[in-house]
Amino acid sequence: MRFDPSALKYNEAGLIPAIAQDATSGEVLMMAWMNIEAVEKTLETRRVTYWSRSRQSFWIKGETSGHVQELVEFRFDCDRDCLLVRINQTGAACHTNRRTCFYTSVENGEEVELMKPMG
Repeated sequence: MRFDPSALKYNEAGLIPAIAQDATSGEVLMMAWMNIEAVEKTLETRRVTYWSRSRQSFWIKGETSGHVQELVEFRFDCDRDCLLVRINQTGAACHTNRRTCFYTSVENGEEVELMKPMG
């Protein structure tokens, strides 16, 4: 069956959450938003493309930082309202220059920083 990006369930703003996961390690690196055009561009170019809500423009991960996300596998969940992009990540995934955006944990009610920015 041919995949149709319009068959995904986008929110009222026309967006769908996309979780980026390292294709080799399984580590969850980040979450961002895609619209239908970002989905199409990602599948066409194999370079992960998001929709920036703050800039109201496309954001090709790594375009300015060099921290590129190469698409390995594109998945969606059973409800078709969330994406999982399995990727090869070059450099940091987080804008704070950390490997992952999920670098803070809550332990015994306290925030704990799990990793420092990459050197």
